[in-house]
Amino acid sequence: MKSSSKAAVVFTVLVLGLQVAASATSRDPGLPNSSLTPGATNPQVTQSNIHSTICVSGYTKTIRPPESYTYHLKYSQLDGGYNYKGDTSTSDYEEDHLVPLEVGGNPTSVKNLWPEPWLVTWNAGKKDQLENKMHSLVCSGAISLVAAQKVFMTNWIAGYQKYIQ
Repeated sequence: MKSSSKAAVVFTVLVLGLQVAASATSRDPGLPNSSLTPGATNPQVTQSNIHSTICVSGYTKTIRPPESYTYHLKYSQLDGGYNYKGDTSTSDYEEDHLVPLEVGGNPTSVKNLWPEPWLVTWNAGKKDQLENKMHSLVCSGAISLVAAQKVFMTNWIAGYQKYIQ
């Protein structure tokens, strides 16, 4: 085999390898980077106390972190590479709890907060719909607290497709 043919084969193998690696690590921009934001639950919320915590109207207001905390976190996350196509405009993102407070998400853990983009198909507005649905299902007893939390910790888009669409 000629050296130019060998080089072409090596180049092709490298390109195919990079394409496979890129597709294996690519994620929908509406999902967080799971190594940075795997989700975290609030140990104060359990299945046995949901009717005195998350199922009480106004509960999330009592545990929601102040905007001064979430704004600075969002800014540092965007500056640290957690942005969509280089967009670091904070108004294009909602600092969101991956596991929502409405289903027992941790209010302040950086493992549960991420800058969720608005300017994508699977955006914060769609996730909000799923949050409301899962909260309703948990409080009615149709689904367990842990099962609802898992929907968000695995792939909330798949959860949306299952429970909303």
